[in-house]
Amino acid sequence: MVQEYQSPVRVYKHPFELIMAAYVRRFPRSHLIPVFVDSEILKETQSSDGATLVTERRCVIDIEAPRLLKRIAGVDYLYFLQKNTLNRRERTLRIEVHNETFSSRVVVRECCNYTVHPENEDWTCFEQTASLDMKSFFGFESTAEKLAMKQYASSIKKGKEMIEYYLKELEAEGVTYIPRWTPPVGRGAARPQPPPRSAATAVPLSAAETAAGGKEPAGPPEPVTGSPEDKLDADYIRRYLGDLTPLQESCLIRLRQWLQESHKGKIPKDQHVLRFLRARDFNLDKAREFLCQSLTWRKQHQVDFLLDTWQRPQLLQDHFTGGWHHHDRDGRPLYILRLGQMDTKGLVRASGEEALLRQVLSINEEGLRQCEENTRVFGRPISCWTCLVDLEGLNMRHLWRPGVKALLRIIEVVEANYPETLGRLLILRTPRVFPVLWTLVSPLIDENTRRKFLVYAGNDYQGPGGLVDYIDKEIIPDFLGGDCMCDIPEGGLVPKSLYRTAEELESEENRLLTDSIYKSASIFKGAPYEMLIEIHEASSVVTWDFDVSKGDVIFHLYHSKRAPQAPKKDALGAHGLASPGAANPQVIDRNWVLGQDYSMVEKALTCREGESVQGSHVTRWPGCYILQWRFHSSPACSASSLPGVDDVLASLQVSSHKCKIMFYTEVLASHDFRGSMTSLGSSHSGFSQLSAATTSSGQSHASSTVSR
Repeated sequence: MVQEYQSPVRVYKHPFELIMAAYVRRFPRSHLIPVFVDSEILKETQSSDGATLVTERRCVIDIEAPRLLKRIAGVDYLYFLQKNTLNRRERTLRIEVHNETFSSRVVVRECCNYTVHPENEDWTCFEQTASLDMKSFFGFESTAEKLAMKQYASSIKKGKEMIEYYLKELEAEGVTYIPRWTPPVGRGAARPQPPPRSAATAVPLSAAETAAGGKEPAGPPEPVTGSPEDKLDADYIRRYLGDLTPLQESCLIRLRQWLQESHKGKIPKDQHVLRFLRARDFNLDKAREFLCQSLTWRKQHQVDFLLDTWQRPQLLQDHFTGGWHHHDRDGRPLYILRLGQMDTKGLVRASGEEALLRQVLSINEEGLRQCEENTRVFGRPISCWTCLVDLEGLNMRHLWRPGVKALLRIIEVVEANYPETLGRLLILRTPRVFPVLWTLVSPLIDENTRRKFLVYAGNDYQGPGGLVDYIDKEIIPDFLGGDCMCDIPEGGLVPKSLYRTAEELESEENRLLTDSIYKSASIFKGAPYEMLIEIHEASSVVTWDFDVSKGDVIFHLYHSKRAPQAPKKDALGAHGLASPGAANPQVIDRNWVLGQDYSMVEKALTCREGESVQGSHVTRWPGCYILQWRFHSSPACSASSLPGVDDVLASLQVSSHKCKIMFYTEVLASHDFRGSMTSLGSSHSGFSQLSAATTSSGQSHASSTVSR
């Protein structure tokens, strides 16, 4: 398996020439990196004008490895070849490194770049990428790989410290400014002057002369993340995301780059991406799968717009006993839930599970926003919140089976889509019935989350190690013995007159769990999926949006002036064969002739697995419009000419002749359509990888996003 590393952009607030002067001091060896034993120059070439200098070195590395492993490998040192290309005109340095030792067993590649900061020419940027491909290593591949990654992570940190050390050494010698390179001029010609500086004295490369240091230039604005061109720099990560190890930074950057390449819509914020990485212990593949499933769910249920579109019912405003209340000692937003005072049975019977789930999701969405706000206010990364749950009043009524079932389903949704958002859970005044409830709930809660729980029975929370250790005394709520008024509903019993019948609750299925504005459909070879749309007014606009989550499909749009007849009974079913056509009733009659009974109004569009397609069509005539998704097979798998054979084959080979889509369609009046004429054609969006990652198919997850 190939291990990869991508560094954030490290910014040195010093000119490029000064950084280069510090960099060359590490050769031929440096006491700051003991494993870097020695180096020798093999070849050095310079362009005729002196602008480009290429230096090739052999470097000797002493890897910290068990002596037994070194004896088995038969080496004490490792040799690497380094090629440095310094372009003084462009002010860039490119460093390329590969291993010479064990090159047939292990392939190590590293590339580093020093460049001028794009917004401040007196600053220098540094980026680093590397890869390790451990093909074979005497049966110790796993051990050698772990040692190499550990050693590399350590050297990354040392490299930064080394540059800073030599910068201070130069400053101590009085070198604070080195003039930029200028091309040679002919005899008698005026030599170009470097750009004006402050009172600092120019110091030639060959000598260190005393110079007066100028003030540091004003910095560029803080980076705004989100666009594909953005790159995370180390200062931004430390300020807004916290202290991460080099390998953790690499995982974040690579996952973020993957999202930018595959998802051209709204890219999740860096804090949110980091939560999914932490939830999977920075296993990149697992975190990517986890995040993709959540992003698909958010798109499917329009969760990004929940706070702007969902109005909290008055019933929940009066009887849901929870709310935000200041922050804890660490600056985390504090949410208080008086669960013991909540009539859970009444809320489920009166509002339904759908409204309760939306209420909980809105709380989590508010929590994400408050974490961002507190990060700005307190000047340090805050990515989670503290929840205080008061169980005073909890009794057997709260163990009502449908209510517990609703709670468990809500916990599943939250755990799957809001990982690492709970920093601490304070459970106060637990009654005797609490162990029963905990036994039911705890299996669904992640182990890392359970470690954040602190439980206090009776009035134990008032003593040492209680609330005052986590919350300032001034904001402890009055109902817990504090002096702060807490604006949280007191709850009480929900009037039974507001209860809804079982039929009403059953008719309102929980769309966030089982349904949404998007529908799902399976497409079989020989049994396309067809959807009929009746248009009564010309110039109406038929719109569609679908994701291909498995297999490849061909999308058609047809028009017919004839109204299709009701789907006929499946003929194969009479012979005991389960035909996929039974699940996909055909709207287009098999006896219809294309061009006579119906016509194609949109060019056939081939859609690959993982692609997301949006499009629209302005209708020219009233009548019946038919959206059709047909199984797409390779030329080698041509359809049989015998009628019904494809249906039989599909019933026998469903797993290999089956596609899945998630789609949404809508008909708009022409005056309601706000798209431009260029948007009326089908287009492939960048949601491709997200859809592909949610399917169990092991096929390709990569596809180009092409506008058509």
